[in-house]
Amino acid sequence: MRRILFSSALGVLLLASLSPVVGQTQGGGKQPASAGQTPASPRLQKVVDGAARAALERFKEKGFAEKNLAVTLVDLTDPRRAEQASFRGEEPIYPASVVKLFYLAAAERWMEDGRLKETEEVDRALKDMIVESLNDPAHFILDALTGVSNGAELSPEELKEWAEKRNAVNRYFASLGYRGINVNQKPWCEGPYGRERQFYGPHFENRNKLTTDATARLLAEIATGHAVTPARSAKMMELLRRDFSGEGKDPDDQAHNFTALALPAGARLWSKAGWTDTTRHDAAYIELPGGQRIVLVTFTTDFAKERDIIPTVAREIIKALTEKP
Repeated sequence: MRRILFSSALGVLLLASLSPVVGQTQGGGKQPASAGQTPASPRLQKVVDGAARAALERFKEKGFAEKNLAVTLVDLTDPRRAEQASFRGEEPIYPASVVKLFYLAAAERWMEDGRLKETEEVDRALKDMIVESLNDPAHFILDALTGVSNGAELSPEELKEWAEKRNAVNRYFASLGYRGINVNQKPWCEGPYGRERQFYGPHFENRNKLTTDATARLLAEIATGHAVTPARSAKMMELLRRDFSGEGKDPDDQAHNFTALALPAGARLWSKAGWTDTTRHDAAYIELPGGQRIVLVTFTTDFAKERDIIPTVAREIIKALTEKP
C-alpha cells in the first residue's frame, strides 16, 4: 500500500473526529445522566494545598514546580456527602498506564450490554492489564472495544473511518459527562507504527490525556459501586486490590512503591499506577484505620525518577485528615 505522509490537515482531521455525542454510547444505547461534579470542599482544599506546597518545597532545589504536579482528593468517608478538592486537577496530562482504568471500566460496560463477549481470554487480558500493568493485553482490550486494530498506513478517507471506530471509548465517557480527556490510544513501550502512528497526529497531538479530577471521579465511582453495576464495580475492585505488606523489590511495583509508601499499618489499598521515563502517577482508593475512605490521585511529570513525590503528597494528606484538632 502507498505510504501516506503526515500533514497538519490530517492532524486537524483526527482531532475533529473526537467530538462526542453526549447522551449516547457506542451503538446508540442511552446512558444514565452523569451524577455531576463532586462538591468542592474548603476543608479539603486546605489539605490538598498544604500537601502540594510540602512536595513543591521538598523538591524545589531539583526544579520541581507547580507545572509538574496535579492532585485530586475525594473524601468518601460518608459516600452520601462526598467532597473533593484538587491542585491543577483539570490539567490534561499524559496518563501512561492509568488510562487502563478507563479501558477496564469500558470493557465491563461493553460486557454488561452484550457488545463484548465475556470470555476467559478477555478476563485474562483485563487481569494482566490491571494487576501486572502489561501493555499487550491493553492493546487487545482496546482493539476488542473499538473493532479496529493496527496495520499498514491508511488514506485520509480510510483513516477517518478507522478513527471514528477507535473513538468509541471517548464517546462512552463523554456520554457520562467526562470532559478534558482523551482515551483512544494504546500504551506503548516501543512504537507506534503504521495507522496507529498516523492516529497520534504529526506532532503526537492525539496522545492520551487524563486529568486527576476525571481519574478520581472514575475511581470513586468504582469504589462506591456506581461504575456500570455494583457487581461489575466489585469485579473491578478485585483487580485493583493491592497487598502492600512486606517490601517490593521492583521500584515500579504498584503495590509497594507509589502511594503505598505513605500508608500506615492497617490501611487498605486499591490502585492503578502509571509510569514512563517522564511521568509517574498513581490513582489510589484508600481505607484508613480510623475509618476514613479517600480517593487520592497524584500525577507527576518530568520527575519520574523522584519516587518519593507521590508518597510525600500522600503522607501530608493522610496526616491532615487523621490528626486530631
